[in-house]
Amino acid sequence: MQYSNLHDFLQADNAALAKGPVAMIFAEDDVELATTLRHHRQLGFEVTIAFMEPRYDLPPDLREKTIRIDFNPRLEGALQSNVNALIAAAPGQWLYYCYNAEYLFYPFCETRRITELLAFHAEERRDAMLTYVVDLYAGDLNQWPLAVSLDDAYLDRSGYYALARRDAENDDHPKERQLDFYGGLRWRYEEHVPQERRKIDRIGLFRAAPGLKLRDDHTFSDEEYNTYACPWHNNLTAAIASFRTAKALKSNPGSTFDIKSFRWHNSMPFEWHSRQLLDLGLMEPGQWF
Repeated sequence: MQYSNLHDFLQADNAALAKGPVAMIFAEDDVELATTLRHHRQLGFEVTIAFMEPRYDLPPDLREKTIRIDFNPRLEGALQSNVNALIAAAPGQWLYYCYNAEYLFYPFCETRRITELLAFHAEERRDAMLTYVVDLYAGDLNQWPLAVSLDDAYLDRSGYYALARRDAENDDHPKERQLDFYGGLRWRYEEHVPQERRKIDRIGLFRAAPGLKLRDDHTFSDEEYNTYACPWHNNLTAAIASFRTAKALKSNPGSTFDIKSFRWHNSMPFEWHSRQLLDLGLMEPGQWF
């Protein structure tokens, strides 16, 4: 199932979106694209849409299970416009988006499907879930020059912090229940990362609604979607384990020669298990046990 653009898909098979939840995977290249798709299918996403260049191929086990839409990652605003078009086409449906070489983890994801998570979250009258983008990186850059290795993956065990999110339209007062989160490689190598791209928070899981728009800073036009919790107690949060920053830093000529290794005294092997992320405080179970 391959379409030249999202409009063609919506015209031909809009009914597919009714199954939900829907995972949108945006491929900037083909690095670990197949493992990204398999990971999210195993979590229980009923529909997986791969936005990818036509020149890339998928393994046989994914070809019939994945909706392919031609996508040019070099076009400015391409992700934002496609997400917003899908929001308009699927009101009420739970959606998720990420890039290739990114992997969603949520509390107890080894034994509970994404549909169970979203059902509980909806019962708490929440329409969006905060996700922290946790940087992964290969431990040995000589062996893995792109900094991507599932078998040799590391993450930072500390160095994460949050600042109040200021409201420019309200004399820079802090926004209610909104914070800007920082840490990981974007913090350690901030001299190579534009200031507007240093945050690690993303509203990765959300329910489509009429008029809702994704903005270019990974926040939404409805401010309640951008909150980390409801007013009365803490809510579930999730994490997206991501090689994207490490890959970019080692692919960029302006930074690659300055980085001999991403490992430091606060590095630890990534265990590919939600328990580790919970123990490090990188996601929150809320009232879900």
